[in-house]
Amino acid sequence: MELGELVGRRPFPAAGLLLGLTRRCPLSCAHCSTGSDLTVREAPDAGRLVRFVGSFTSENRPDVVMLTGGEPLLLPGLVEELSALARRAGSRTALLSGMFFARSRHIPAPILRAITGVDHFSASLDVHHEREVGRADVFRALHRIREAGVAVSFHLTGTGASDPYLADLTRAVEEEFGGQVPSLVNEVRPFGRAASWAGPARGTPDADAASPCSMAAWPVVAFDGTVLACCNQDTVDLRPAPAHLYLGHIATDDWAAVRRRALESPVLRMIRTVGPAHLAARSGVPPRGGTYCDGCRALGGDARVAATAGAVAAGAAGALLDLAAARRGAAQGPEGVVRRHGCAAYAPLVVAGAPGAGAVGGSR
Repeated sequence: MELGELVGRRPFPAAGLLLGLTRRCPLSCAHCSTGSDLTVREAPDAGRLVRFVGSFTSENRPDVVMLTGGEPLLLPGLVEELSALARRAGSRTALLSGMFFARSRHIPAPILRAITGVDHFSASLDVHHEREVGRADVFRALHRIREAGVAVSFHLTGTGASDPYLADLTRAVEEEFGGQVPSLVNEVRPFGRAASWAGPARGTPDADAASPCSMAAWPVVAFDGTVLACCNQDTVDLRPAPAHLYLGHIATDDWAAVRRRALESPVLRMIRTVGPAHLAARSGVPPRGGTYCDGCRALGGDARVAATAGAVAAGAAGALLDLAAARRGAAQGPEGVVRRHGCAAYAPLVVAGAPGAGAVGGSR
């Protein structure tokens, strides 16, 4: 499974599932959105994760399961087990790693087994990761993983289109891999350890204009087992969770229950179709200030919002609206998804060998 295919599924509700296996990580990067390091012990119960993924069936499963952390490869046996369960039901699996193991010239056997058990492997690389794991080490490990037959990509972050480090890094990746390894490029957001220094998050849009949110499409299993409808880290960590974004808990719910709630909630359908600001305005809820995501979190528990969403997006008509919005979001392909939610200048890099992918963001 190539990166472009994975990203291209992002707008479709319940087409994917994000599993945070642990908040622990051997690295302590200055921009870490989850605030991970080796002293943090938060992680879902492994047995519950196995039961949850084991509840997938060939008729009812996500297309893609993304294994993240922290550092998921601190638990290579769990990665192997979850990947095998997901693939048995027909789901494909992807894994995102900070590449701590690349500091050794040889990939440890348990880690290599875990990696070769997934359908896609993505390596995080940026100025902060590079201070802990060298670029040459990461490149060498990626070559080894490609030789093992696994599709690979990079997850790169920087401060934006004018970041000289991003220009240098994307050029180095292209030269090292001959343009055959794609990259998903994002801007550092003010979450976790970056909260005090990163640029502002997405601002509040014009309430009169629709501004759909694809990030409310894939359920997320948080580090305490709570399942949320949103991958925004502030939302994932917030307790109690906003009522309209709460999808259940892996201790009591299976995938079928989570998927049903994600697909059938009129409020979530409206967030995915027109966005939270427009939904609030239609519901007569006054603007609350803050960012786009602040406005969304504030919708929970408001009876006016629930009533408006129910009148517009309940039942079969609402399901059609939701599907139409997903198709519009995916119509421009994976590059269009990145332009809306990542670093737009580097969006062509999401597809390996795409025309123009070698000359973006002023890197040439």
